[in-house]
Amino acid sequence: MEERLSANLPTLSIDKAVNLLSKSYLNVINAGTSPKVLPSVMLWGPPGVGKSQAVRQMAKNIEEGSGKKVAVTDVRLLLFNPIDLRGIPVANAEKTLAVWLRPKIFDMDVGEGTVNILFLDELSAAPQSVQAAAYQITLDRVVGEHKLPDNCIVIAAGNRLTDKSVSFKMPKALANRLLHFEIEGSFESWRRWASASGINGKVLGYLLFRNDRLFGFDSSKDDLAFPTPRSWEMVSNILNNVSDDVETVYPMIAGLIGVGSALEFKIWCKVYSQLPSMDDVFSGRAVSVPKDTDAMFALVSSMTAHAFEHRADAVAIGHSLAYARRMPADFAELLIRNYRDFEKDYETFLKTVREYSDYSAERGAMRNGKV
Repeated sequence: MEERLSANLPTLSIDKAVNLLSKSYLNVINAGTSPKVLPSVMLWGPPGVGKSQAVRQMAKNIEEGSGKKVAVTDVRLLLFNPIDLRGIPVANAEKTLAVWLRPKIFDMDVGEGTVNILFLDELSAAPQSVQAAAYQITLDRVVGEHKLPDNCIVIAAGNRLTDKSVSFKMPKALANRLLHFEIEGSFESWRRWASASGINGKVLGYLLFRNDRLFGFDSSKDDLAFPTPRSWEMVSNILNNVSDDVETVYPMIAGLIGVGSALEFKIWCKVYSQLPSMDDVFSGRAVSVPKDTDAMFALVSSMTAHAFEHRADAVAIGHSLAYARRMPADFAELLIRNYRDFEKDYETFLKTVREYSDYSAERGAMRNGKV
């Protein structure tokens, strides 16, 4: 059973937390009210679960929903000491008083067309002296003489004490200044993000097949390399930018997710040699459909990755949907679900593709027992 920070805290998946907070901030911002009326937020969770990614997605959602520019200031408090947050003391012009030069983190755009997010990452890893200096930021939105602008949102994140990461117990006085969420690992949440983010098809296919391998963090073990959404994204970046040959970059993959997980991934990737050419599938050429279950998962992920790159090409998408009608129903449904997750309202585009309408009508008839 996954360890909990506290039974007294709400537990949300990444996408639920992002959706809830994005809508809350947009309600306030679009009403012309300062986001400072909402409490500062603390996201708790194990390493690599996607807390930093959640903040970036929130920024994107707020930007799209408000029409304002969103600027994220990412502050790693583990690297700070209390005086860093206040600035550097210098003499005033009369040489009679000390004034504090404003730290770079307070250099924010205060214009009406901007929303700022101050992201205090690794808050729980900061020594308690630094956490104490964060009191004023999270509640009063000031440090010494320096004040955050009214258009600034404050979000913090950190690992739990039970994660055996660098972590200090949060003082009650600071904890009471924050709105707390515990972020849990959710494969469906990750899948929706991965389908729209260019995650390498082999990574996506393998994790569709073995979604229990997405999260491999175990605080009771001393492993240095283990699977997390963050480390799988790194594997994807290597395959996308260094070499798509798993054998060639295998040591790098093993260095990210561990030898055991990397070996299983490498063996599974051999099924890709059974797949039809994506160019053939998306060009409408007659190609066979694989029979094996693991090859079908690989096929769905390959088609998803290829379709995302050509998502504005109605003809290519139509050919792929015609091919999907020959696939087993559960895999076809999985593929369509991945397509719908490409972009917000992407299904509106799909409805303009004849093959999508044909597929929907056929599946609807089957559900109603008419076929």
